[in-house]
Amino acid sequence: MGGTPPNDAESERVVTRPHASGPTKRASLTTAPQIKSPLLKRYLAGAILGLALTAAFPTIGLWPLAWVAPGMLVGAAIGAGPANTFRIGYVAGLVQWLSTLYWLLLIPVAWYPILGWLALGAYLALYPATWLWLVTQMAPVKFSRDSQGFTGGLRALARFAEIPVHNRVCWALAAAAAWVALEIVRTHLLTGFPWLPLGASQYKLVPLIQIASVTGVYGVSFLLVWCSVSILLAVGSAVRTNEHRLAWLGDVFLPGAVLLGLFIWGTSQLGTEPTTVRKIEVAMVQPSIPQTMIWDPRENAARFTKIIELSKAALAGDKPDLLIWPEAALPSFDETTYTAITNLVVTHRVWMIFGADEAEARADSATETHYDYFNSAILLSPSGQFIATYRKRHLVMFGEYIPLRRWLPFLGHFTPIQTGFTPGTQPVQFELDDLGANISALICFEDIFPGLARKSVRDDTDFLLNLTNNGWFRESAAQWQHAVSALFRAVENGLPIVRCSNNGLTCWVDAHGRIRRIFRDEAGTIYGNGILKVQVPLRRSGQLRAQTFYTRHGDMFAWGCFAVTIAIMLKKLLARKRQLDA
Repeated sequence: MGGTPPNDAESERVVTRPHASGPTKRASLTTAPQIKSPLLKRYLAGAILGLALTAAFPTIGLWPLAWVAPGMLVGAAIGAGPANTFRIGYVAGLVQWLSTLYWLLLIPVAWYPILGWLALGAYLALYPATWLWLVTQMAPVKFSRDSQGFTGGLRALARFAEIPVHNRVCWALAAAAAWVALEIVRTHLLTGFPWLPLGASQYKLVPLIQIASVTGVYGVSFLLVWCSVSILLAVGSAVRTNEHRLAWLGDVFLPGAVLLGLFIWGTSQLGTEPTTVRKIEVAMVQPSIPQTMIWDPRENAARFTKIIELSKAALAGDKPDLLIWPEAALPSFDETTYTAITNLVVTHRVWMIFGADEAEARADSATETHYDYFNSAILLSPSGQFIATYRKRHLVMFGEYIPLRRWLPFLGHFTPIQTGFTPGTQPVQFELDDLGANISALICFEDIFPGLARKSVRDDTDFLLNLTNNGWFRESAAQWQHAVSALFRAVENGLPIVRCSNNGLTCWVDAHGRIRRIFRDEAGTIYGNGILKVQVPLRRSGQLRAQTFYTRHGDMFAWGCFAVTIAIMLKKLLARKRQLDA
């Protein structure tokens, strides 16, 4: 039998048995718990840290946890061996995502949400698991079998203090790059799900998040992981009492200096906001229609009457320039609703944008006509004319379409939808000519995709508009999680973003990512029905907007982190191959 690698898991240790039968049995009984106990403690630590990552985001919002949790997760896995390291990361990820996405269980349909919740959580848990495995594989030291339990883990951590400080700094940077690499993969793989990147937890630290105008939200995630792992290394240096008392400063000096510099730069960016000379008055209607009512055709008349009444209240008094309804606000686009809407805008001479389902005929054969259905945003002029239509490009899997339905028809039994939507093909800018305002529309969770939003803006765009319906998830954290993920699109592109939702979060965010106004009902919650009137700044007349670095170059930083991570792992594999060949 060959020797065991030095960093194998505790559960794979070999226990030598005495020759006498009695002592052998007693040794086996007493040794097994000693092998398993440290590993169970590591799994427990992973689960606790998964909950900590959940708590860093709204609605709990303990954002400082994001500065320490990734590093602590590495500390929980040091010396556990490759297989157990992956499992510890998977436990942490599973706990994090199942607790974060609990609101999927609130979707008001039979048992489908449970399957979706478990499947999505199991998939997303692969990312922290892979990250933890990558980080330990990149480690510049190897761990022996004495890394058992809490004390052994500290001994393993202290071994990092034996290597030059620049190697430790490079490892912390590599850990941050690996995290970002996996976030950009999660944004694109299997249609993508960039919900709550780690950097989104810091949305309240407005000066810091200005770096997103260069790196996207991924730059904030990078800083968090870099600082977190550096703090871990500083703890390892401090544990070595025989070393210089201030040796730990070498691990935190560089990330601390960069962080300070970014805060100073971000603060200066906040002070360069141009004086606004033009504004548009926007009235947003939040009808708070339960999803069960949206699905019930018998409620169409009642829900349409409700939104018309709210709209009349919004148009009373000081007349706004633009009236907005959210996604799924219009129950059906027939002659009755068409007449009511056009009468509304013509009477009040107001521009209007609303969400509606469209159908477009397509001839599949000479004898039968089929239809493509679109989730759309429609612009009406004050004269009641249809000016432009934007069709949602990125559809929700199992919510707006069923993947592989032609080949796997049984998948239709796992979702309440009967007919899927067809995706749109291009971004559309709504031009309100007499107001000199240009608006780029996004629908539903499209505003959490950095690249999709970036491709929707031009140098004459005044602001981004999102129409969404989070009524699927009742009164939960989903509304807040969606909003804090989306507000980074404002920073990345240097544009305000206006969000009109069915049941929250209806608000507007300025170009620096500050939430300026939020709709709240009479009870003080974001979930009720009502209207929100805001004034959104526009470009100077005839002036083009200065594009941010991110708008011009996109996810260059994130893909650079991906390339660096691949290069480091290839170098490790080649080095290991040379050792085996030697």
